[in-house]
Amino acid sequence: MMPPIVIIGIGELGGVFAKAFLRSGYPVYPVTRETSMIEAADYLPNPQLVLVAVAENDFHPVMQAIPDRWRGRLGLLQNELLPRDWEEHDIANPTVISVWFEKKKGMDYRVLLPSPVYGPNAQVVAGSLAKIEIPCKILADEDELVFKLVLKNVFVFTINIAGLVLAEGTTTSALWQTHPKLALDVAENVIDLQEHATGRTFSHERLKKGLLAGIKGDPVHKCRGRSAWERLARAVKLADDAGLKVQTIRDIQRKSS
Repeated sequence: MMPPIVIIGIGELGGVFAKAFLRSGYPVYPVTRETSMIEAADYLPNPQLVLVAVAENDFHPVMQAIPDRWRGRLGLLQNELLPRDWEEHDIANPTVISVWFEKKKGMDYRVLLPSPVYGPNAQVVAGSLAKIEIPCKILADEDELVFKLVLKNVFVFTINIAGLVLAEGTTTSALWQTHPKLALDVAENVIDLQEHATGRTFSHERLKKGLLAGIKGDPVHKCRGRSAWERLARAVKLADDAGLKVQTIRDIQRKSS
């Protein structure tokens, strides 16, 4: 019998991972808002993996409540994720996946690009997702993981923030075809913010190539997602805290307010 896997948060993405783990033979135990994590950890003290699949706004409260016996078994998948987000909670060496597939209510999942994954349970995650035809790429080291997390953030923040000054319903391909300078200017600002947040420097050209690969991988994706306004606010706050100009992002805030 395979060891159990716990999933905290059974939303759209959590459901996809549950299906993948079940296909691989792992018993899956959900933890919902009504579930006591302490009681669940007493019942399942040695799971293979504890996947935190909650929304971005719920991430830190959930991480604060993780039982001690689960802390060395965590898997993380949130957008906007950076090492500081798990280090803040004294979590070392989690399994992390940068999700490049989407799942919306009432529709099946759709793959944009292979999803990078790194950590102790990378093979479990990648092998399980392969069972439902979602490709992954297991990364070689933590430096590459950080780059891939930053790349996903550049993609998400760029299309969302640029989309706020474009017609509602504008797709990523339309953004790139008709407003490439806007996209690249926003991306430069986002890269500056990500470098500050990580304390690292990155190849801007490599990140821009990754941004374009994401756009080509999902050309019909609407730029202005429901989280766009919140992401703009978080970007401006980070810039304020860091003392960064990010002029294009600030111009978009003024135009769209």
